[in-house]
Amino acid sequence: MKLIDSFLLAFNTVKSNKLRTGITVAIIAFGIMALIGIFTAIAAMNQSITESFSSMGANAFSIRYKESNFKIGHRNNNNSGVTKRGMQQKVSNLNKFITKTEAEFFKSNYNYPAKVSLYLRADRNADCHFENKKTNPICNVWGGDENYLEVNGFQINYGRNLNNLDIESGRNVCLIGSDVATKLFGTHNENAVDRIIKVNATPYRVVGVLKSKGAAIDRADDIVFTSYNNARKNPNAAKSFLIGVMVSNVVNIDAATQEATSTFRAIRKLEPIEAENFAIEKSDKFAEMFIGFISGIALVAAAIGVITLLGSAIALMNIMLVAVSERTREVGLIKALGATRTSIRNQFLFESIIISLMGAFVGILLGILLGNVVSILLKTGFVVPWFWVIIGIIACTVVGLLAGVYPARKAAKLDPIVALRHD
Repeated sequence: MKLIDSFLLAFNTVKSNKLRTGITVAIIAFGIMALIGIFTAIAAMNQSITESFSSMGANAFSIRYKESNFKIGHRNNNNSGVTKRGMQQKVSNLNKFITKTEAEFFKSNYNYPAKVSLYLRADRNADCHFENKKTNPICNVWGGDENYLEVNGFQINYGRNLNNLDIESGRNVCLIGSDVATKLFGTHNENAVDRIIKVNATPYRVVGVLKSKGAAIDRADDIVFTSYNNARKNPNAAKSFLIGVMVSNVVNIDAATQEATSTFRAIRKLEPIEAENFAIEKSDKFAEMFIGFISGIALVAAAIGVITLLGSAIALMNIMLVAVSERTREVGLIKALGATRTSIRNQFLFESIIISLMGAFVGILLGILLGNVVSILLKTGFVVPWFWVIIGIIACTVVGLLAGVYPARKAAKLDPIVALRHD
């Protein structure tokens, strides 16, 4: 009997025993559904958390100059000495501002796939005027480039972003935060676009209004954003540039940070023995905490999946043993007609694997549908955990193979004469 004949005979046997096959497929499908469903839900949660923290800037970091009182760990680096990394720290290197040239050179030479933004604070206590309306002197005025909004988690509600001409010319155009727009133009923030407002005493044309970030921290909605070339004209402007870097996913933060450190050390012309005279600040602590929490859930889900598959394997093996017992006379007849032990063994192994894979496909489909209920609630896209789908198929194949080995060997060893006399 050829291998294909054994497979077709096994398939026909599975198809003819609908009740037994259905019960076994349901047992396996339940286990796979639980595994795939949990991992689909985890993937949806991970996507939602990543998107949420991305909008909060958790997938970004900034580079600023290091002040003389900047601390590493619990040490104060006011004096010369050796840092915990064994690098010499020179006093002359501290308080060295990041210049426009250095910042622009970094942006053009940073090779990691990420968004880079250059910006600086122009004022932190500005007031804005429009006709007879005025804000309190609490507005933050920032100057940046075309990537500033995305890197810092802002979105445009009305109008447009700064373009290259705005940035290079440093002309008086700006975007304003939602609170500024509401105070000057009421609830119809769209009316602010193309209007002339005064920031302190300087007239600016409003080209865009930002969406509310809903955050009281650092008065994120009390902001006026212009180009960094314009911001440098402000007498209150900071002397040092800030560099923001945003990666596509928080898991890439460490690699991006290392590349940024290497690139900026070269720009600052630091010797290998010298410590950095700049600081890199990350805001991904909460993201790391939630990702660790999700990883813990994934481990629990994997353990549940293993236990469930083990139970499915035992159930499948028992059902296959019952099948061997029920078909003893059939096995004896097939052997009497010339079937070999190998062909008998292959037939029962194929039956076990076919049933197991049928359970896998049903379970995967139900698990994906069930898990995407979470993605609907979290308002993320449709999620398919392909890695775990493939793992589930492989696992069910192995389960079917292992569960069918003992019953197949038992059937193959049956003596045809004894089997034919079996009642």
